[in-house]
This record gives sequence, C-alpha cells and structure tokens, in this order.
Amino acid sequence: MQPAGLDVQRESIGADARQIEDEPVCVVALEEVDEDGVGKPPERLAEPGHTPPFGREVEKGGGLTSETGRFSAVDPLPLAMTGAHDRRHAGFRERARVAEARASLLDVVAAHERTETVAVADAAGRTLAEPTEAARAAPGYERAAMDGYAVRARDTFGASERDPAVLRAAETMGPDAAVRVHTGSELPDGADAVVMIEDTSEYGDDVEVLDAVAARENVGAADEDVAADQRLHDAGHRLRPSDLGLLKESGVREVSAYDRPEIAVIPTGEELVQADPEPGEMIETNGLTVSRLVESWGGRARYRDVVTDDADALRAAIERDLDADVVVTTGGSSVGERDLTPDVVESLGRLVFHGVALKPGHPVAAGVVEDTPVICLPGYPVACIVNAVQFLRPALKRAGGTPVPAFPNVEAELSGKLRSEPGVRTYARVTLDEAADGRIAAPVHTNGSGILSTVALADGWVVVPESVEGYAAGETVTVEQWEVSP
Repeated sequence: MQPAGLDVQRESIGADARQIEDEPVCVVALEEVDEDGVGKPPERLAEPGHTPPFGREVEKGGGLTSETGRFSAVDPLPLAMTGAHDRRHAGFRERARVAEARASLLDVVAAHERTETVAVADAAGRTLAEPTEAARAAPGYERAAMDGYAVRARDTFGASERDPAVLRAAETMGPDAAVRVHTGSELPDGADAVVMIEDTSEYGDDVEVLDAVAARENVGAADEDVAADQRLHDAGHRLRPSDLGLLKESGVREVSAYDRPEIAVIPTGEELVQADPEPGEMIETNGLTVSRLVESWGGRARYRDVVTDDADALRAAIERDLDADVVVTTGGSSVGERDLTPDVVESLGRLVFHGVALKPGHPVAAGVVEDTPVICLPGYPVACIVNAVQFLRPALKRAGGTPVPAFPNVEAELSGKLRSEPGVRTYARVTLDEAADGRIAAPVHTNGSGILSTVALADGWVVVPESVEGYAAGETVTVEQWEVSP
C-alpha cells in the first residue's frame, strides 16, 4: 500500500532504468511525509517484478509511472544504492511541455506602463506608447521627379521628333518657356510638368521638345510622401531605422515610447571568473550572452557580478533586484548538490515550474517573488541560450507590452538524420549552405549542451516537436533563424 503523504514522481523512469538493465532494480522513496509534514527515512517501495498500486510493474530495463505526487521522488537504482534522500538527487518536478511552461510563466509577468519621451534620433528599437502623426506634409513642395525642363504642358501639345515644340531656355516660368530642373528640385511657379532631359535638344537659347507631356507628368506632389496630420504609426509599433527617417521628414522630433523592460541578469557558480581562469575555473559567458540578447530584444540589462553557490548569497542577490521587471539567474537550476536557485526562489516566493520537456536544457525553472518573475536558466551555455529564447524573450516582450514577433525561417533539405526523444521538444542546431538544387541544412555535431561554439557556428535550429522522433536525411525542414529577428 502506498504510504500516506508520499511524494512521488509523475513521469516515467524507463529511460533511466534502461541504463542499468543488467542490474536488479528497485524503487526508493525520496522522503515519506506524515500528516504533520515531518519527513521520515526513505524506504524501499518495490522490488523487480512487484506491481505497486500506484504504478506499473518494475522490471529490469523497465520503469514506473506514478499517478500522484508533487516532487520527483523515485529513481531506478541498483539495490545497493539506497542512501541519500535529498530531493535534489532524485529529479525534477513533472517536466512540463514548452508551451505549457511558457504560458504559466507569462501568467505571472505584468506589462508595465512606464513611458518616456525619446528623441527620434535615439528611438530605433523602441516601442511606441502613443500613435505618431506627421507635423508637416513631406516633401512640402511640388518637385521635379526627373532631370529635365519644367514647362507648361499646353506648350508641348503635339510635339514629336519630326515636329518638335520649340521653347526658349529661361530662368523663370512664362509662356513658351523651359526652365532647367533636377530630380527633387522645386517646381517653378507657373510650371505644371517636366520634360525628361532625353526628350529634349538644345540649340543656343532654344529648347526643342521631342515628346509632348501631360499636366502633372514627372511632377511629385507636395504631400507625395506624407500628408500633414497623417497617422504614421500606431501605438505598440516597434520603430525601425527606416521609421526614424520618415518621422524626421514629417517634422516629428520626439516620440512617446514605453520604457524598456529592466532585466536583472545574475550569473551563478563559484567556478566562474571574468578572465584568466585557473585550472578548474571557467570564463563566465552566460550572463554576457543573455544580457546582450536582452538588449537586442528591446530590454535593458543589469549584468551583475557572479554569485557563488551559496543560498544566502543567492537569496540576497535576487532580493536586491526585485525592482526589475524580470530577474534571471544563469546556472544552478538543475538538481545537483550545488543547484540551489530553484530552492532559493521557492523559499522567497513560489515556483511556477521546474523542469521542461525540452532539449537541450530541460533543467529550467521559473517562479515569482513579491510579484517579480524569476527565471532560472541552466548553466550549460547552449541550454542557457535555448531557454532564454523560449522563456526570457516572451517574458521580456510581455513586460514591455509588445507582441512576440515570429523569427524568420527558411526551408532546407536535411543532409543528415536528426534524432529526438518522444515527448520532448528538441532544438537541433544546423548550418545552412546553398546547393545547385536548393538549400541544405547540415546538423551540427556536438558532444552536449556545453559546447558554445556549436551555437556560434550554426545558422539556426530545427525545432523537432514533441510528437516526432526526429527527421530523416533528405526531408525538408524549417530552420528557425533565432538570432536574426528581435
């Protein structure tokens, strides 16, 4: 019978069991909790061949799926390995699907309403809090659309190469006059058309027009580009460099924009240094990478110093930045001895999820402390980046009150097989090459999610959904170019 109050894992452990299929397998309770919440020493729940009431038969190479429980609390272990029962050694809470985890995170992210006035010259990438309208028409005057001569259209009626209209070259407009103009020049008063230079011939003070023009031909209107008071952009639009030129041309000097979301980025790990590592030390890269991603997505990053693997230090670092829109930690999000950030977040507030069915990077967590979302990214660089894109980016956009734009993607033929685990969404790095018969996507060979160069060398990734076990060589796949779009 299942012990009362036992917290047990809600996911299959078959994959882990297969790794020790030559040894007897048992299931060990992580911790038995009585009605008062007091923990007791672990006890063995099942031997090989036993079918407990809350799962299916445990056997060599098999596994057990529980139906209840809050924490991961069972592991397939050799009989001799029945010692430590700290929950960090046992696994994650039930791993959520990516979409479900993202939705639960966004439920705790509030869109701020802070706005500021920004000079147009500095507004690229900013999101408008209010619509913009033209302060003036642009260009603001009638102009020549071609190099040539400004004329009165009626003076060219019937002109042809065999019977040209002869006009006099002049500085000002008048009957039978032709005034030299250049593309963009203001149209002289009295003129209503422009004859292209190639349709004229000059003979002394005379200009022969070889082709008749109609009124308004080769003439740009005063409001050809923008009309006075015309609405240029709606609120919520993210300004591009081309928008800035239009605003300036339209007489707009400053705009009302949402203040950029403030994201606190806290790298963790006692082995991390900023430069000149000794043996056993590592250069801190995750915090730098995530901070620059934040900036590219329209946020403002607080790139903090490295925090050691100490619960009190982590707690203080998170509490220091609770005035940010989102707090992000890198490293320490798994279930090892030094993976403390999810526990620290839970001690300060509550966890929304811990563990996602995603590869690389399933040990990601998110929670909320005093209404501030906290995202715990994995320490492996590739896993950190994948999870930042999947969770931090939409959280940042939600905090800034803007939609999450889709990444550009391209279709390509796969040059090699991509494998994935059923029930897990995989982000497989690929390079792109042009071939005579189309675009080729080549999987990037890697030894794990700690090899940062595999991201730097890749041109994007192929998203393998949970329902697919992979793609065969020769299949057409969609490559998501996640670094191209903000």
